[in-house]
Amino acid sequence: MEELLRTNDVVALGYMSGLLDQAGILNMVADNQVSAIEGSIGAFPRRLMVAGDALAAARALLADAGMGEYLPELPD
Repeated sequence: MEELLRTNDVVALGYMSGLLDQAGILNMVADNQVSAIEGSIGAFPRRLMVAGDALAAARALLADAGMGEYLPELPD
């Protein structure tokens, strides 16, 4: 699994995970437990992970859905 993005916005995270599910892109949310334990102060963002071979497709899907602001910039 490869990291697609990090966020503390659990609503957006759930929405994005649902979009990926509907598109058949295997995904998982990492760091849920540590974020809950730290009291949601934002020190440990949750990570949305996808299968490595689906990274580009996942980025395109989320960008097309208007969620591009959550995606990190790609290195040149």
